[in-house]
Amino acid sequence: MADVIGSALKRHEDVRLIRGKGQYTDDIKLPGMLYAGIVRSPHAHARLVKVDVSRALKMPGVVAAFTGADLKDEVGFIPTAWIPPDSEMKMTPHPALAVDMVRYQGDGVAVVIAQTPAQARDGVDAVEVEYESLPAVTNPFAAAQEGAPLVHEDIAGNVAFHWKVGGDVEEIFNRAEVVVRQEFRQQRLVPNAMEPRSAVAQWNPATEELTLWATTQNPHIHRLLMSGILGIPEHKLRVVAIDVGGAFGSKISCYPDEIIVSWAARRLNRPVKWTETRTENFTVTSHGRDHVQEVALAGTKDGRIEAIRVKTYANLGAYLSTAAPGVPTILFGLIVNGAYAIPQASAEVYGMLTHTTPVDAYRGAGRPEATFLVERMVDLYAKAHWPRR
Repeated sequence: MADVIGSALKRHEDVRLIRGKGQYTDDIKLPGMLYAGIVRSPHAHARLVKVDVSRALKMPGVVAAFTGADLKDEVGFIPTAWIPPDSEMKMTPHPALAVDMVRYQGDGVAVVIAQTPAQARDGVDAVEVEYESLPAVTNPFAAAQEGAPLVHEDIAGNVAFHWKVGGDVEEIFNRAEVVVRQEFRQQRLVPNAMEPRSAVAQWNPATEELTLWATTQNPHIHRLLMSGILGIPEHKLRVVAIDVGGAFGSKISCYPDEIIVSWAARRLNRPVKWTETRTENFTVTSHGRDHVQEVALAGTKDGRIEAIRVKTYANLGAYLSTAAPGVPTILFGLIVNGAYAIPQASAEVYGMLTHTTPVDAYRGAGRPEATFLVERMVDLYAKAHWPRR
């Protein structure tokens, strides 16, 4: 062990990757492979009046085109995998392709499958979609206000869940010698991995088995969720993750695109590949963070912190993604006292739905937000009462 600590260690994977010998999902080529392109909404919130794929079906090389109506009876809703305790969570039915309503810019409304990627893109451009644009809300705090547009009609106030941890700290704040308050906006961010997301699905009709190659960080969770969504037993479903090409959490989620190509491969009995464009990466790969927070810290005049209180409006986007509810609750709320000896802490979280891309884990997932928050509050506490001389 003494020889290892402090020594330069050779990395095993680097030589293969820097010599171009990596294998990514988009590198996979299978006999008879088809390529999928997804028609995406330019609106954050709109009613689908018409989705007409007839023109696309006449385009050169186009093999098939499907809408949400084609999938809805065969494909289940995409669920969330993390339900925080005592949160009374309201589920958001998430179809792989929108049927009646689009709820964020980039929401898929149809898929075109063709002989080549270029033909699939041309087919996407030929699909005719008529939208009825509706009011949208994108800020999590604004979404909680009376009269805000609803993301889902059956979820009042756009509150997917309300979660609280910690004791009652009101008495501490009422008698505290020093109280500092601050509002924070933990801004939304967009992951940007080296390799965009990709999925290749192959169906074996003889054994009724599906193999999916995907840019995923957790193939076992994918298999579990996809089994329920597609109605395929887990032992008949294989999810393969080869070289992922960067992720930082953005390839944890079970995405609609992977469900669409899996269903299409089974429907057409041919392998189907989909690889997102960089524009799709920006708009539909799960975003990170986006919290509005009201924070207060109480202490004494001699610098002893007594309590911290945090109220968070966490933007979850239009649907609850795979691990999204756990990020602002378990991963964030339980560490708001950071590395300090703070005897009392209270964290309250409103999981808010908005007309934005769903949010999920990203690089640290809740921990960076909590660390920034508590360190900033301690700075404000120190600066307000012990300014540098």
